[in-house]
Amino acid sequence: MRDFARSDHPAVQRQLDRLGALSVPKGRLGLDTIRALLDRLGNPQDRLPPVFHVAGTNGKGSTCAFLRAMLEAEGFRVHVTTSPHLVRYNERIRVAGELISDERLSELLLDVLDKGEDLSPSFFEVTIAAAFLEFARVPADACVVEVGLGGRFDATNVLRPEVLAACGIASLGIDHERFLLAPEEGTPTEPLARIAFEKAGIAKRGVPLVTLSYGEGPFLEIERAALVASAPLAMRGHTWEVEATDVGLEYQDRDGALVLPLPALPGQHQTENAALAVAILRHQDRVDVTDEAMAAGIRSARWPARLQRLAPGPLIGEREVWLDGGHNPDAGAMLARHFAGRQVHLVIGMLANKNPAALVAPMQGSLATVTAVPVPTHEHHPAQAFGPTARGASDLPEALASIPQDGLPVLIAGSLYLAGEVMRLNDELPD
Repeated sequence: MRDFARSDHPAVQRQLDRLGALSVPKGRLGLDTIRALLDRLGNPQDRLPPVFHVAGTNGKGSTCAFLRAMLEAEGFRVHVTTSPHLVRYNERIRVAGELISDERLSELLLDVLDKGEDLSPSFFEVTIAAAFLEFARVPADACVVEVGLGGRFDATNVLRPEVLAACGIASLGIDHERFLLAPEEGTPTEPLARIAFEKAGIAKRGVPLVTLSYGEGPFLEIERAALVASAPLAMRGHTWEVEATDVGLEYQDRDGALVLPLPALPGQHQTENAALAVAILRHQDRVDVTDEAMAAGIRSARWPARLQRLAPGPLIGEREVWLDGGHNPDAGAMLARHFAGRQVHLVIGMLANKNPAALVAPMQGSLATVTAVPVPTHEHHPAQAFGPTARGASDLPEALASIPQDGLPVLIAGSLYLAGEVMRLNDELPD
């Protein structure tokens, strides 16, 4: 499946067309291609400001958003690369606080694609090479880099200990099974332990590895990876702890206790992501961030399409509509917790390679109606995949028009690609 990207800027679109034509040769794993490409570009990954490198199944993007907000609250200029984009490819490359301009993006992609054409790099490898090239060119105080998929063989895993301030691992769950659970000699056979093994592949010598708490199998894999890499391990429940109370986030580690505000981002899970960002900053010594800046970042962090209440707009009108790009069972459990005790109309679009029960099963007790919609430009599940009462609609406007105006909230979920379409149609572009 290709990661489609479109732009209204003709020069950018020419390069995105080239980018969209790339594919990964079947069975290719490893970092050889991205390393060769970066070498041709002068190895920009070795000239970055202190980098915070974050992996995880769910929550890694939110953790990156908290890190960025905390660092910026301290007054730092911060480079950020995250994926996927929602509406514009530019969202993947934030340079010193600003989304990369169309003019610079077209130049950058042209350079990277021309120099790496014979290497047959993937969409994501080109994207990461472009981001690192720009981050090395423009002065900043810190970088926040989100792992794309897994960790061990992810294109971001070319980062050396010399540029890393800290590595983090957010929550773990079963996703991208075709890649992360592919049989391989010498790897764990238990699924969550294997996922942990892949994520912990970002551990580097001497670089703090800061994580949440996990079950025994994942814990042992992460502990083993940290020992092999000689990476100091700071795991919740062992090195640091946090509890959400009416007062706020009560955080404790080796350096003392903090009481921080609850996140402005909705959802109980965001307390863990915010606390992980705090722990990452407090367990490294490359960048100094005050308690006040961490508190300000927790209040100000934004992360579109992750349990986001949409503003009134041309798609949704004045209705209460929530948007979430989650598509795996952990996301379903999170949404079930958030809407517990309430009925909600679900509009769902999900890629054909995802489990259609991932959201509807845990939310079953809260679902007033289920309406399935296509995910534009992607293969997707039909309505019947979501249960006998699910009905189909040809697009988002038709789906919303078919839902009764009964005062119940609407949740649009199932895919970040669908979420991007929602934001585009509602004139709510990520900035």
